[in-house]
Formats: sequence, structure tokens, C-alpha cells
Amino acid sequence: MSPGHKKQMVTAVVRDGLCSGRVGCRIMRLARATWWYRAGVRSDAQQQMVARLHALSDANPRYGFRRIAALLRQEGWRVGKRQVQRLRRLEGLRVPPTKRRLARRGHSTGLPTKATYRGHVWTWDFIADATMRGGALRMLTVLDEHTRECHVLRADRALKSADVIALVKGAIAQHGAPEFIRSDNGSEFIAKELQAWLAAEKIKTIYIEPASPWQNGFVESFHGRFRDECLNREQLWTLTEARVVIEDFRIKYNMVRPHSKLGYRSPVHYAAQLSRSPAPVGLRPPSAGDRQTTTDTTTSTHRPD
Repeated sequence: MSPGHKKQMVTAVVRDGLCSGRVGCRIMRLARATWWYRAGVRSDAQQQMVARLHALSDANPRYGFRRIAALLRQEGWRVGKRQVQRLRRLEGLRVPPTKRRLARRGHSTGLPTKATYRGHVWTWDFIADATMRGGALRMLTVLDEHTRECHVLRADRALKSADVIALVKGAIAQHGAPEFIRSDNGSEFIAKELQAWLAAEKIKTIYIEPASPWQNGFVESFHGRFRDECLNREQLWTLTEARVVIEDFRIKYNMVRPHSKLGYRSPVHYAAQLSRSPAPVGLRPPSAGDRQTTTDTTTSTHRPD
């Protein structure tokens, strides 16, 4: 509360006989000298300047006293910044506090989970760069969190939700649909069109907390390797050249590059070993032989003696 407002409140309670000026100033934490001070009558020029001060403050609510003083001097008023600061305080003019914007959040249809088999959880995100000529490059990355395979690494000038759907459709046609897909709360990932398509494909979504990239660590780690081993080394002059170089990196990453978390095997070799080894019980659908064995066992159990 400004001293001017405190002064008005003390004057009002003293006028109504509620307390003395001394008590009122002590309650309002206002110096008695400030309460007793009576400013002289403003001249017409001062009143016009104060009116202009109000107008500039209303038109520029985010400007402080320094900028308002500069605007007044540009208009020809002979005024200093401290005088403007004092007048703004007396008139109750101040920069309003900034309201914190609420981050947009997608609606998760699955609980946070750790990938335990191939195709269990995919993760996707965007990474941005530029060509040597300054053209924008926006790249979509889609990874399998269990095998670390990079299913999609596509560069374009811009990628909308429809482009994301088309790219993921291609990955699903080649590798099958995942059970879950993890992402941040980017506008492309929370778009209604994309949400409806994922629901139709029966793919559950997992959205990380806003401003928490560490919750999507697999794709963030991949982006670090991608930028260090490709984007920061190559001079990409055109979009076509960028697409060729980036696709070469994706193939090399999947087929050749040893991954420390996979026992220094490439993602494709690790996935091939998984397909040759039997899946743990509960992570594979029952075969026809299993169903027949179960039926025979049930029948023999209930057979009369």
C-alpha cells in the first residue's frame, strides 16, 4: 500500500473519531511527519502533467517510473525520474505483478511405466537446428525405449500434427504399434487430431510434467548424441542434404553404433537377440498349443472317476 493511501486511511479513521492520529499512524506503520505533511496546491501545469502521467501509465502498464519519465521528457515536460517515482507512488500507480501462465498439459491415458520389452513404450520429441544458409530444420524423433531403436528421424521446415501422424503410421506399419508412447506437452503432441488418432489405434499416452525433460530421458539422451555426432559436425546447406545426412546417421545408429546400456551392441542386434530368445511369461500371448494344453488339463481335472 502506498504512503498516500495510508495517509488517506489514517485521516478517515481520525475524522470518524475511531482513534487518534498517533495510534492510526502506528497501526498503518506511517510516519507521523508524513501524515501531517500537507502538500501545496498544484498549479495547472502540474495538474496537467499528473494527468499525462496517468495516461502514459495506463497506456503502458508494464513501464516503470524511468520509462514514464523518459516519455514525459520526450513530450517536453521538465521532470526528473525521482519526481515521477514520487508522483506515481502518491497516485497509487505501479507496475502490476506478472501473472504466472499455466503450462498446457496433455491428458495421459496410461500410467508412467518403464519399458520391459520391445514395443512396450515408445518415446518421441522434436529437436531444432538450422542449415548453413539459416533455413529452419525441425526434426521428429521416435525411439523404442527398450531396444533404443530409432524408428523415425525426419527433418523438415515445419512439422504439424498431421505430419507427425503420417510419420508414426509408417513406423507402425514397419515395427508394429506400441502399447504406450511418452512425450512432453508440446502443441503437436497434445493436438486433438493426434489424440483422437492415438485413441483409435489403442495407443496409451504418457505425458511428462511440464518443464521436466529428465522424465523423457531416453529421447533427450539420443538428442545429445545426435547433436554431438551429427548436427555439430556436418555442414548442412539444404533441406535435401540434411535429410540424406540425418537418415544416414539413423541407419548407422541402429545398425552399427555400440550402445553402452545394451552391452555395447547396436539396437538392431540387441532386438534380433530378443526375438530369438523366448519372451518372459506374461509378456507374450498364449500360443495355440498352450491353449490346447490348458483345455486338456481342465477337461482331465473334471473327468469323473
